[in-house]
Amino acid sequence: MKRLLIRGDPGIRKDDVIDYGEGAVVCFQVTRNGDWHGPSRPQLWCIVGPEEERERYESQRYIPHFLDTEAVDADGVSVEG
Repeated sequence: MKRLLIRGDPGIRKDDVIDYGEGAVVCFQVTRNGDWHGPSRPQLWCIVGPEEERERYESQRYIPHFLDTEAVDADGVSVEG
């Protein structure tokens, strides 16, 4: 499980399967930032991981501040559904 920062909005919603440089992962959570006082385009802060980690996410057996973090541009992310 990791935090993925996406610069721009490729149309991701909670529980979508997304594909980026690391492969296909499930988006467990999406937080949209930057609409009012942020940068010129929005940023999506997502918690992503393989489907096998869904139970760990739902039972909150992780510390959000200690997740590995990666950043990508929206054009480097494709939404599978």
